[in-house]
Amino acid sequence: MVQINTLIGNFGKYHTWLCIIIFLSKFFVAFHQMAIFFLAPLVQYTCPQNNTCCDIPVYDKTDFTRTIVTEWNLICQKSWLKDFTQTIFQFGVLIGSLTLGLASDRYGRRKTLLIAIVFEMFTGMMAAFMPDYWSFTIIRMFLGISVGGVTVVSFVLLMEIVGCVYRDIISIVFHIPFTIGHIVLALIGYFIRDYVRFQIIISAANIIQLIYICMLPESPRWLLSNKKTFKAIEVMERIAAINNLPKHEIRRQIETYQLESIALRPRRQSVIHLFYNSYLRKNILLMSLSWFVSGYCHYGVSHFISRLTGNIFINVVANGSICLCGCLFVIPLIKYMGRRTLVISCDVTSSICLIFIAFVPEGVTSLILGCLGDLFCFMAYIVLYLYCSEMFPTVLRNAAVGISSMMARFGSMIAPFVADFRTHGKWCAPVAFGMPLIFASILCIFLPETKGTELVMSIEEAQIFRRNTYSTSQNRVPDEFNKEDNK
Repeated sequence: MVQINTLIGNFGKYHTWLCIIIFLSKFFVAFHQMAIFFLAPLVQYTCPQNNTCCDIPVYDKTDFTRTIVTEWNLICQKSWLKDFTQTIFQFGVLIGSLTLGLASDRYGRRKTLLIAIVFEMFTGMMAAFMPDYWSFTIIRMFLGISVGGVTVVSFVLLMEIVGCVYRDIISIVFHIPFTIGHIVLALIGYFIRDYVRFQIIISAANIIQLIYICMLPESPRWLLSNKKTFKAIEVMERIAAINNLPKHEIRRQIETYQLESIALRPRRQSVIHLFYNSYLRKNILLMSLSWFVSGYCHYGVSHFISRLTGNIFINVVANGSICLCGCLFVIPLIKYMGRRTLVISCDVTSSICLIFIAFVPEGVTSLILGCLGDLFCFMAYIVLYLYCSEMFPTVLRNAAVGISSMMARFGSMIAPFVADFRTHGKWCAPVAFGMPLIFASILCIFLPETKGTELVMSIEEAQIFRRNTYSTSQNRVPDEFNKEDNK
C-alpha cells in the first residue's frame, strides 16, 4: 500500500490553504442548518374576544417583524407545520448526504462538491421568494440536499489529503467553522428580524464559495482508486512542490503501486459491497445507529435550548458557544484517547446531564445542564465523522459517511417534534434525548479502534488488513483481515 502522505507531506502550506477554503463551506452550512431558529421562532399572539385560536390573530412583533409563523398563521391546528418544514429540510440533507456521497465516489470529490455549492446558493436564494408555505418547504428540501452533499463531500476530500499524523486534529477543527457560523447566525438574526431579508442575507453570503471553481483540487486517493494515474501524479507533484518536498520519486512509486494493485484484480465496487463483507457490514450498521442517536440528540437538544424561557438570541449564542468549546476540548482528548473510548465517554456524560434536567427547576440550571448535554453530544458527533472516515476504504468512504450521515438526518428529522414534548411535562424531552445515548454507547463497544491507522484505498486492501487494533508509534494497520470474507 503506497504511503501517499509520505510523498506529499502530512500537513504543509498546501494543506493549510486547502483547509481554509474548505472550512468556508462548513461555515455557511451552519447558516442554513440552524436558520429555523429565526425563521420559525415562538411568537406571542392574541385573538378577538380572548379566544385561544382564531383566523386573524394579532401577533406580538416586538422580537420579530415577520416569520414564517406570522406570514402563514402556523398556530393552533397548524402549529406542527413550523417543525415539519425543518423535518423536510433534514430529509433533504439525508438525501443529499447519501446521493451526493455516492456520486462523489463515482464522479469525483471536486466535481460533486462544486455542483452542491452552486445548488446551495441557488435554492437558498429561491426560498426567500416563495409565496406560500408548501413551496417554501419544498425549496428548503432541495436546499437541504445541497447542504448534505457539501458537508459529506468536503469532509471526505479533506480527510483524504491530510496525513494520518494530523488527520484527527483537522477532523475536529473542520467543525469549528460550523459552530462559529451558528453564533454569527444569532447576530444576523438579531439585526435582521424579517425572515425574507434574513434568508436573502444568509444565502447571498455563499457567493464567496465560487472561488472553489478555480481553486479546489481533486483527491489523489480518489484518482488512484479510479485508475486515473497520470492525473493523480500531476496533483501530487503540485502538492509536493508547494510543500517544498521532492517530487522526483512520486511518479515511480505511484506507477509501481498501480502495477502491483492489478494483481489484486479489483472488482467494480459500489455501496452494496459494504453489506457483502461481514466485517464492513457490522461496522456500517453499528456506525449508522450511533450517528442516528447523535444527530437526534444534538439537533433535538439545540431546539430544546432555543425554546427554553429567556432571550432566544442569548440561548442560541450560548448553545453555539458551548459547541465551539466542545471542538476545542476534543482536540487534546483525541490525541491521547481512542476513538471508541472517547465516543462512549461523551455519550454517557451527555446522557447523565440531559436526564438530570428532569429533576431541576426550569431556568439557569436547566439551561446549563442542557448546554453541557449538548456539549458532550456534539463532541461525540464530531468524533464519529473521523471514526467513520477511518473505518472504510477510499472506494466506499463517501458512501459509508453518506449512509451514516443519512441516519443522523433521520434522527434530526424527528428531533424538533421531540423537543416539543416539554408541553407534556418538563421531564419528557430531556429523558427522551438522554436515554438513547446510553444505547449508543453500548453499540460502540463492538466497533473496532482506528486510531493511528493509514487509510486503505480498496476492499482488496481492507481484506489484507484488519482495523481492530492500532499502534500510536506507526501509521499502520497491524492485524490481518478476517480470511472468511476474502471471497
